Amino acid sequence: MSANSSEPLQRVDVVLLKAGRTKIRYEAGLVTDDGNRVTVRAPWAGDGVRDFGFVRFEPGDVFTEHYWRDRWYAVKEVRSSDGTLKGWYCDITRPATLDGAELVVEDLDLDLWVSADGTDVLRLDEDEFEESGLRERDPAAASAATTALDALETLARTRQWPPSS
Repeated sequence: MSANSSEPLQRVDVVLLKAGRTKIRYEAGLVTDDGNRVTVRAPWAGDGVRDFGFVRFEPGDVFTEHYWRDRWYAVKEVRSSDGTLKGWYCDITRPATLDGAELVVEDLDLDLWVSADGTDVLRLDEDEFEESGLRERDPAAASAATTALDALETLARTRQWPPSS
């Protein structure tokens, strides 16, 4: 199945939490669930265009999103409506849970962007992470989050990208 395929998939609701509240909820097609990694595909769920400067997410973009039950991150492959790879947006998160048709993941503010050709590897939102107070509230989670970001950055910079299952 191509990244922008319209073949019907089992539907799940992806629920992204931030600071205990729902940041965004959207419907996605379940591509695979091997018991550890859950992969879903969904169109860009934001309102309109989101221009980060280094990439634009826009209506028609398709996200193939990989969530793990034992890793502190999610990796989202981003393709334009014509199937062209834009790159990978990685959220540092608590491990995901899939309960019935609801995939729940808690965003921990840190992010990483890897361009399609792998030349741009950008750490994002470290200021938001520091301001979140997670280091004080949950030092173990904060440590796991920074370790996950470091590990993803290393994989990207050493061209071991994207992370394997």
